Amino acid sequence: MFRIPDSRSSRLCRAATGLVLGLACALAATAHAQVLPKAGDFPNQPIRLVSPFPPGGGNDFHMRLVSNELAAITGQPAVAENRAGAGGNIGAKYVADSKADGYTVLLSQVSTMAVNPALYRAPGFDPLKSFVPVTQVNAAPLAIVVAANSPIKTMADLRAKARADGERLTYATPGNGTLSHLVGVVLEKDAGIALTHVPYRGAGPALADLMGGQVALMITSTSSVASHIQQGMVRAIAVTSPRRIGVFKTVPTLEELGMKNMTYEDWYGFFVPAGTPPERVAYLHEAITRALKSPAVDRKIVEAGGEAVAGTPEQLAAQLREDLQRWARVVKLSGASVD
Repeated sequence: MFRIPDSRSSRLCRAATGLVLGLACALAATAHAQVLPKAGDFPNQPIRLVSPFPPGGGNDFHMRLVSNELAAITGQPAVAENRAGAGGNIGAKYVADSKADGYTVLLSQVSTMAVNPALYRAPGFDPLKSFVPVTQVNAAPLAIVVAANSPIKTMADLRAKARADGERLTYATPGNGTLSHLVGVVLEKDAGIALTHVPYRGAGPALADLMGGQVALMITSTSSVASHIQQGMVRAIAVTSPRRIGVFKTVPTLEELGMKNMTYEDWYGFFVPAGTPPERVAYLHEAITRALKSPAVDRKIVEAGGEAVAGTPEQLAAQLREDLQRWARVVKLSGASVD
């Protein structure tokens, strides 16, 4: 269900004969009513939405979900573009270095914006100085998943298999430095098991290898695997949220299973380059918020295992500052590093 975060957090048509003409007129009037008035002359050209991850994962899912609505709301094409690599750093730096005119918008997530600064010596951007927040999109847990034919059905099974004969299980993530990677490091310590990290260039390739039996398990966003679970292709054995949520309500949380240090939530948010005119930031905020409040978008976010969130730029900035501090501590305690 759509929620607002806390401090933390028709024009009439002339009469037309025939049912077809009447319906077309009604549809045209509806479409016209959806268009948000411009902020001065903005926008007067296509808006590019950039994901710093490849197609097939949660970041790409949310970008394309919003872009479909955004074109109708702004009256301009919303072009979805993937610029993947380095745990999201390449795409984030690309947007940070882009012209600050509101036409290039980053959809990023907590791993790139709040974790990478502690994992990489030079990520290529400063999450607080290089961007202006627009709005948060969602909040969702990560999921620990296995292939549908895996003998691992519970976290107890995972522990037992990981400890049997010193077997070191492989776990896939969407890449080095992602939230999934870091949660895997903490999971090893908290569960007392040995795992081998196998990073991929996004959730799509990782899922393919999970289902093909090349890796034992995967840690990823719920939106990356919800449809695969519903189709019976993979199975979730646990989630990292503080409570059961959305279509994952039958899946236990790690906290329920006694792992008190494994409560983490993922989020996605829209950002524009620093220096973008405030009136354009405000326009984008209103347009994206309208998209998130669309029943179709809200439903799909819930079906993907999350909650739609549409807060203010200030609320996203506060969330980012909080998570930067939190993940810096976690990275230090875990000893995780990618360079």
